[in-house]
Amino acid sequence: MLSRSAKPYIDASVPVLRQHGLAITTLFYKNMFDAHPELMNLFNMGNQANGSQQQSLAAAVFAYAANIDNTDALKPVIERIVHKHVSVGIKPAHYPIVGSHLIGAIKAVLGDAATPELIAAWEEAYGLLADALITTEAELYKQNNQQPDEWIKLKVTEKLHQSDNVVSFTLRADDQTQLPAFKPGQYISVAVHIEDLNLRQIRQYSLSDAPQKDTFRITVKRESGDEYKPQGNVSNWLHQHTRVGSSINVSFPSGNFTPDIQDLRPIGLVSAGVGITPMISIVKDIAAKNPNRKVLFAHAARNRASIAHADEIQNAKSELANLDTIFFLNDSKKQHIDEREGRMDLSAHITPEFKDGIYYICGPQSFMDDQRDALLELGVNPGNIHREVFGPESLNHMI
Repeated sequence: MLSRSAKPYIDASVPVLRQHGLAITTLFYKNMFDAHPELMNLFNMGNQANGSQQQSLAAAVFAYAANIDNTDALKPVIERIVHKHVSVGIKPAHYPIVGSHLIGAIKAVLGDAATPELIAAWEEAYGLLADALITTEAELYKQNNQQPDEWIKLKVTEKLHQSDNVVSFTLRADDQTQLPAFKPGQYISVAVHIEDLNLRQIRQYSLSDAPQKDTFRITVKRESGDEYKPQGNVSNWLHQHTRVGSSINVSFPSGNFTPDIQDLRPIGLVSAGVGITPMISIVKDIAAKNPNRKVLFAHAARNRASIAHADEIQNAKSELANLDTIFFLNDSKKQHIDEREGRMDLSAHITPEFKDGIYYICGPQSFMDDQRDALLELGVNPGNIHREVFGPESLNHMI
């Protein structure tokens, strides 16, 4: 717990971080990478180039300061961060490096306002956060029976084009040994060497099939990039260079976007674009283990042809008597009974029974925010709404 002497200084930091947070995190990353260029192998350098990672970290630091005594709010965020850290191989030795450069950046940006008392308070606050993350990450590494930065080398046994820019890869160990177990909704990290950057880059991809003993499957959208986001270095590399017979390094499964498959409550699986991938794993596992469960599968896409794994959704309908599928299509007219035109609107599909259900949402951040707000307006309990995010966007509701 933060000491009584430090807390006033952290509280006073909230408006300061709102004003100067981006400058602090920009300087932090620059100085840390200058001193430790090997850490660029752990970070998404595309997000570094366009500034989104700096903005995200600024939001995270601000949210931590604003909620430092709100353990209920911080706990799920810390859990999500822990899973992400374990998936990329963060080690305890990384934390002093990060802390040193973060505190140094606060000193440099705030200048005379960074009094010894303020810096001491932030050193204490960072130490508490680092200790909590290190302890929880150690527990997860032990639970997974893995070492930090331990990777599994797998061979691609199948590569299928799911749509014009989405490909699925089935992965298996060379000796066909059993792979680590995973829960539907979890992801693995994929690590590849990008020659143009001369760096290892790591990205997370949801597992897109029901759990199998000897295979993983991921489904990857080629991110071509635009004025708002960079080209996906890893997704393009996988599309261009990975073929049947190729080997890639992946992490142990991670993530807490994991519904209880055996739960008897109705479940809503709400997705857009490539956010459909964890939903495929979830709905297939429900079909195998809890076939009488009521399931709403709602997906937003450009058109029917752009929906990945559409055939598997139809197969699940033959196994799940209470599966209701709704597809919201932006660029095509309604042709099937389960299609709707335009943006997703679930108001006609949330029956009184489903108001008491549990919901999992995956897709672009704005889509997830919109659908969460819509579900709340329809009377769904906020504690029953879960979103899959791979970065500090999970802090949006706290800042």
